[in-house]
Amino acid sequence: MANEWFESVAVAKARAKKRLPRSVFGAIVAGAEAGVSAADNLSAFDELGLRPVAAGQSAGCEMSTTIMGQPSSMPVMISPTGVQAVHPDGEVAVGRATAARGVPMGLSSFGSKPLEEVIEANAQTFFQIYWAGDRDSMSARMERAKAAGAAGLILTLDWSFSHGRDWGSPSIPEKIDLKTMIEHAPDVITRPKWLMSWAKNRSLPDLGVPNFPTGGDPVPGFFEAYGAWMGTPPPTWQDIAGLAAEWDGQFMVKGIGRGDEARRAIDAGATAISVSNHGGNNVDSSPAPIRVLPEVVEAVAGQCQVLMDGGIRRGSDVVKALAFGADAVLIGRAYLWGLAVNGQGGVENVLDVLRGGIDATMRGLGKSSIAELSMADVVVPPGFCPPAPPV
Repeated sequence: MANEWFESVAVAKARAKKRLPRSVFGAIVAGAEAGVSAADNLSAFDELGLRPVAAGQSAGCEMSTTIMGQPSSMPVMISPTGVQAVHPDGEVAVGRATAARGVPMGLSSFGSKPLEEVIEANAQTFFQIYWAGDRDSMSARMERAKAAGAAGLILTLDWSFSHGRDWGSPSIPEKIDLKTMIEHAPDVITRPKWLMSWAKNRSLPDLGVPNFPTGGDPVPGFFEAYGAWMGTPPPTWQDIAGLAAEWDGQFMVKGIGRGDEARRAIDAGATAISVSNHGGNNVDSSPAPIRVLPEVVEAVAGQCQVLMDGGIRRGSDVVKALAFGADAVLIGRAYLWGLAVNGQGGVENVLDVLRGGIDATMRGLGKSSIAELSMADVVVPPGFCPPAPPV
């Protein structure tokens, strides 16, 4: 058997592209409309320089921290992502990998595995919820998460339902039936390793979302649940405050890109916020999260934890985000590519790549702890951060 180990997230992505059917890989490629924001999420990190030292480096780096009340071996957390047809074990494999590496994870309400199974694999699991359906159904989903032992709640708000992609959207079926199998056979048959992984599991990719229904309702298909989300009027800050009060625990608002909204999130009861543009899938041309991170950190003024989600591909990216004031980062596509390549082992591999990159960068900067990082360690070009919008 070939060695599945990879030395970088870029290699994992390349292998995932070869392994996955085009439609599956296309479903996890970032970007809406022209893909301006998705590209900026990555290129923004390349614009930032670092200031290494020549001597006096520390022999080791302390990178353990606490994320939303949970101990973490490094300042990295798994971002909740939707249906994970990239591997039969899906989020359960992610849970086992993160537990093995001592980091928390987020589980999407559009995930492919029941939250009870994922929390059993990693007790440090935060359940993610969208503002979808009526308030009673949202309350029921939260109650289920509490009963299962979720460590906290993540409310995702950064999505504008922009569907068009200039390069074309992938063909995602509503369900796996004979017609679908015939239609996708030419694509799937060219990816025998992916096909064999499902054959060994004696199953087919399940496009249902088991964490979305409430009570005894049947599990809806992805597009049925997505339609319910689209048809729900967006929340007000008062609505969000009510949800936070009902949860009464660790509560993240994900999708903040402005300092004024960061303060509103705190007022609404957020114990953490994530600076994010949904991987470039929100309003295209919105700035990369790393560009607005300093504005949000300044606005928060230590009143809640600040995480950043978008464009993290290597350990040095994590270090740059921490230097800009983030308490930790979330990763999405990076771990999905690892999952696609080698299941649990691939996710562990991605986390190891990031850990090694953080350690190497910190050594180069002469830092013995992530707590020592500051903006002084980063070379920031003029105009990198946009001016804050008027209040």
